[in-house]
Amino acid sequence: MSEVEIRPAVISDLPLLTNLEHHYQTNRVWQMERSVADDQVRVQFREISLPRSIRVEYPHQPNLTTIGNNTYSVVLVALLNNSPVGYISIWEQLASNAAWIRDLVVKEQHRRKGVASALVLAAQVWGGRKRMKRMIIEMQSKNYPGIQLVKKLGFEFCGYNDNYFENQDIAILFSRPIKISYL
Repeated sequence: MSEVEIRPAVISDLPLLTNLEHHYQTNRVWQMERSVADDQVRVQFREISLPRSIRVEYPHQPNLTTIGNNTYSVVLVALLNNSPVGYISIWEQLASNAAWIRDLVVKEQHRRKGVASALVLAAQVWGGRKRMKRMIIEMQSKNYPGIQLVKKLGFEFCGYNDNYFENQDIAILFSRPIKISYL
């Protein structure tokens, strides 16, 4: 595979990025269990295997038309042979001093080839230059491939929101510290 080039998205990239395949396949999920007893709430996630692989639709409509209008701070695009094959969208959360990743999408035939890792690492460099202290990524609890990726990259589970996505899927959150870059 050619070397992946990462750069900030430009307006002409946006229609191509919006039209990338945002769905994914999985045969495992994180299942949430919640119990309340004696004024204590216990929430736990466990990995379960599904009887067959399922196609999971993206939890929200991709809308990259609002870059610069406070929806996203930056969208980075991955290119192979000058063709967009993926992107990552990042919000700069000033109150928590965190770079928040909402979207990480790679064209289906380029998945599991290092493109997503390159995008996350580029986002970390971006966050370091902005002097952000943490990187947070959100995803569906069904996104087992994404969970495996972020764990491989050193992210740790840090929370969930069971009423986050429009389609009522549970959002799980992972975070990791950002090394500040002065370049």
